[in-house]
Amino acid sequence: MESQTQYTIGLVIYPDMTQLDITGPHQVFSSMPNTQVLLLWKTLQPVVSNGGLTILPTTTFDQCSQLDVLCVPGGVFGAVEMMQDAQMLAFLQKQAQTAKYVTAVCTGSLILAAAGLLQGYRAACHWAFREQLTLMGVEVGNERVVVDRNRITGGGVTAGIDFALTIAAMLCGESTAKFLELMLEYNPAPPFGVGSPEKASSRLVQAVLNVAKPLIEASKAASQKAGLEMTD
Repeated sequence: MESQTQYTIGLVIYPDMTQLDITGPHQVFSSMPNTQVLLLWKTLQPVVSNGGLTILPTTTFDQCSQLDVLCVPGGVFGAVEMMQDAQMLAFLQKQAQTAKYVTAVCTGSLILAAAGLLQGYRAACHWAFREQLTLMGVEVGNERVVVDRNRITGGGVTAGIDFALTIAAMLCGESTAKFLELMLEYNPAPPFGVGSPEKASSRLVQAVLNVAKPLIEASKAASQKAGLEMTD
């Protein structure tokens, strides 16, 4: 394993987030050599994800010093709230000034964009929310991981592991990332092969969109508002 440099990675958490957006990357990052992983929130009180899993923050926004990697997960309606949360947006803006990499998974990209941190960049997002990124002036990519200068973003939920291994290679070298991929037996073989809209039937895609419609509409409204504020 190649790296001797010390790294600090900050994973932002918040109520109603999608826990796999953070726990997938956390598993990779916490296995990297010479790496400290922080779980960041406004307070040290437990944070409950949208699936009911409770996660304990390790560091508050106020306690957080300079980070090498800042990472924001996606979520359900909690992500929409964070797109409009002044304390969250201010924290991201502050950390982005000095972080080596500013990153997100899934609809965490919408939160970064609402903070004004993806304009002029290309970014990934969950497939059902790509339009929202465009409303905030972001060029959208449909890859599992998009790297544009020091902005690194992953697609929906499970792409967080691909995303984290990409960062591991950038920080610690490809041989370390390969070691981690094998150690974690990251060898996905989805049983149905319909994990992207390009691979699924139109009927199945529409069924998912129907279920997600309230969230899609809420995030679209928040994105439109953020986009208008950026142009004022």
